[in-house]
Amino acid sequence: MTNEDIKKMKIAINGGIGFGSRLNSKQLLTIAKYMNEDEELELTTFQQIYIEIPEAQQFEIIDEFTRVGLQCYPVGNYVKSLRTCNFCKGEEEEGMPVAKELNRRIAGIPVPFTLKVAYTGCPVGCGEPMLSDIGVMKIREHYNLYAGGKAKGKDAEVGTLLLENLTPEELYAAVENMIDVYSQIGKKREPFFKFLKRVDKEILFA
Repeated sequence: MTNEDIKKMKIAINGGIGFGSRLNSKQLLTIAKYMNEDEELELTTFQQIYIEIPEAQQFEIIDEFTRVGLQCYPVGNYVKSLRTCNFCKGEEEEGMPVAKELNRRIAGIPVPFTLKVAYTGCPVGCGEPMLSDIGVMKIREHYNLYAGGKAKGKDAEVGTLLLENLTPEELYAAVENMIDVYSQIGKKREPFFKFLKRVDKEILFA
C-alpha cells in the first residue's frame, strides 16, 4: 500500500494551556515523525495546528502526542480548545488553573457549528474574549462572561456581557449550560452569534 492509499484523518493539536502558545523540540520532533517532507502544517487563528494522521493508527499516535505534552482535539463542529492570553503576570494571579479546568470541561464537545471560546486573565483582553462566541475575562478574583462576538465580516461585532463577578464554579456551570442549550436546540450549522439573536438568552442559564 502506498502513502496515497493510506486513509488519513485531520486532528487539531497544541501545547495545552500555558504561558503563550509554545511547542518544545521534543513535541516538534514527535509531530514530524508523522509528516512527509512535502507536507505542511496548518496553523489556525485559534492557537491550534491541524495535522493529518493515518486513521488506522489514530489512537496510538494520539497517545504518543499526549505523552510528550501535546493536547489533541477533533476537527469540525466541536467546541474548540480555549484561546488564551499569555498569562503575563503568573499562573495564580492570571487564573491559569481556571482556564485549564474550563478547557478540560468543554473542548471537543459536539455542537451545531464550530464554537470558539476565549479566555483572558485581565481587562487588557489579549485573549480577545469579546470577539469570540463565548468570552471570559478575569477581573480581580472573579470572572465576567461575554457571548455573541463575531471577529470577521462587515457585520463584525463585540460580544455582550451576560454575567459578571462569577466564581470559578459559577463560571464553569454557566459556560457548560450555554453550550448544552446550544447543542440541544441550535440548528445545524447555525453560528453561535445567530443562535443568540434567535433565542431568549434567559434559557441559557435556566
